[in-house]
Amino acid sequence: MQAVEQLAQTIGVQAACAVLAVPRSSLYRLRHPKTIIPSVSPRALSQAEKEKVRLELNSERFQDCAPREVYATLIDEGQYLCSWRSMYRILDENQEVRERRNQLHHPNYVKPELLATGPNQLWSWDITKLLGPAKWTYYYLYTILDVFSRYVVGWMIAECETATLAQELISETCARQDIQPAQLTIHADRGSSMTSKPVALLMADLGVTKSHSRPHVSNDNPYSEAQFKTLKYRPDYPCRFGCLADARAWAKLFFSWYNQNHHHTGLALLTPAEVHFHRAEAVLQKRQAVLKAAYQKNPQRFVKGFPAPEPLPKAVWINPPKPALLPQEPRLPS
Repeated sequence: MQAVEQLAQTIGVQAACAVLAVPRSSLYRLRHPKTIIPSVSPRALSQAEKEKVRLELNSERFQDCAPREVYATLIDEGQYLCSWRSMYRILDENQEVRERRNQLHHPNYVKPELLATGPNQLWSWDITKLLGPAKWTYYYLYTILDVFSRYVVGWMIAECETATLAQELISETCARQDIQPAQLTIHADRGSSMTSKPVALLMADLGVTKSHSRPHVSNDNPYSEAQFKTLKYRPDYPCRFGCLADARAWAKLFFSWYNQNHHHTGLALLTPAEVHFHRAEAVLQKRQAVLKAAYQKNPQRFVKGFPAPEPLPKAVWINPPKPALLPQEPRLPS
């Protein structure tokens, strides 16, 4: 403002404020400061009245009552101190408004960030219900999925959900896939079977790392959820299964198709078996030869040039980490 004052003596206030981009009102306000005296509303309670209300609210009679209850009780007795809203404001001024009961504070669960660059590095498993022959009857489908290849390495259908059955399935699947200690991470949600002590002890004995989703966050286990959707959206998926044997027979055909014949979008249209058993490179080379022949025959149909099959992803994540923000260069004023 001092520069504005000095320049105003030469070219005038209006021109000086325009040159220095300073509002004239700010200059005038600085020249003639006003002392603002806060006014007190005639309706406001005096400090003595506020203290009387506070003592009444904290009295032995009303210490466990809400201000609304205190207000209603006093006014029924012919006594009016203030409105119940004013009672809340008085308590708030004295920092006496809070939850009366101790509230449960949930811990901050860390978002799982899991990476797989090949088969049998990261598995995801879950349990879903299949409708039985009558109302309120279900069969339970346990499924273990390899996240990198989407290959279903193990599955089981039972009449109940127990930690013992989950323990047996995981143990048999690890043996069948020849899993070595410190090779594998198994991810699951927080169901009772997934977080049970027998399953945790089994994984410790096998040298398998366990991982769990955050509570009530289905996106932390996306591959199992997507596989269940593929299963239940099949055209031949029945509304109900007649018996346990019926459910197992249907699941056997489904998982054979899913592993051997289902061209997965996330796997460059390869099947889970081709990726899991390292046949993907040969299949992609064969596709390249077919595309090359098609290009040589009709090159004008390939407007983007020589075609190439979509490559297989090199890495698969559950919750990939956010890329680090690069520092931006400071912008020079124009």
